[in-house]
Amino acid sequence: MNDTMVIQAQRIAGEFLLEQVKSSYPIIGKGFVNQVWVVETEGHKVVVRMNNKDNYPIFIKEKWCIEQAGAAGIPGPHTWSVGVKDETAYMIQTFVEGDNGLDSMVDPSDIWRRLGEYAKRIHSIQVNGFGEELTDPIQGTFHSPPHPGSDGSWQGYVQYNIDSMTEHDPLLELGVIKKRESEMVRQWFEQLKDVKFRFGLCHGDLSLKNTMVHPTGRLILLDWGSAEVTVVPYGDVIHLMRCQLRGEGPDTEELKAFSDGYGMSEEELDLARHVLLLKAFDTLRWAIDKRPEQVNDYAGSAKHALHMVRDRF
Repeated sequence: MNDTMVIQAQRIAGEFLLEQVKSSYPIIGKGFVNQVWVVETEGHKVVVRMNNKDNYPIFIKEKWCIEQAGAAGIPGPHTWSVGVKDETAYMIQTFVEGDNGLDSMVDPSDIWRRLGEYAKRIHSIQVNGFGEELTDPIQGTFHSPPHPGSDGSWQGYVQYNIDSMTEHDPLLELGVIKKRESEMVRQWFEQLKDVKFRFGLCHGDLSLKNTMVHPTGRLILLDWGSAEVTVVPYGDVIHLMRCQLRGEGPDTEELKAFSDGYGMSEEELDLARHVLLLKAFDTLRWAIDKRPEQVNDYAGSAKHALHMVRDRF
């Protein structure tokens, strides 16, 4: 374990609380992107989450999302402070008692059903814009940076993926799609342009590992780092479907429990599969440009997404 991170977590917590640190230990094995430490003083027990300084805006977004979700009746940790110290971005939160959703004795389907209820509330939170970056916490405005071929809007996002489907499409060379399938997929994406989508806040990483079951039975939702404003309910639903494709759950019964908790229709689930395919193709195109070492993994996911839609229709 990195001694420097231990010292940094203790220093950040001690200076904020103005108390001597008694003990600390890491939280590991739950898939966290950040360094996560529990720090105890004489009067407090807090969680210190740390990353490099570039992560500071994400921590600010998380704090905002937790507060908005709390106002909507979704329990979460209280955020004491967000800042940057010695090139390290940090977030100090209350320690949440209970069992992680992965370890809880509660039936996973019951947790997923509650997450469906939570997702419906999250999607009703007042927001503006489109994308993962929170640019105006006062107005709840999110932003997606433009890139060549897209202006950063939802319509631009869809059109970019339509325009990319040419005879020189690298997805053809990768074997993700065949020429005879390309026109069919293009038509599916064209149809998405005409759908009157509703935009809302999505958690972006709904999962058992991002929940805590409190001793009182309350389900507490964690980790808003992947939150974004996008089409609802599809943003969160396609994340769950992508996890299924990777064999990470939820399973079929748990996804149905989520859908029941949300009150989702079969038509919405069918449309979610088309949005999933769009997301899978777009992410693969991003990997080709930015993460060539990950192309094979994303190509596999895109193939699975295409098979899911093709087999359904």
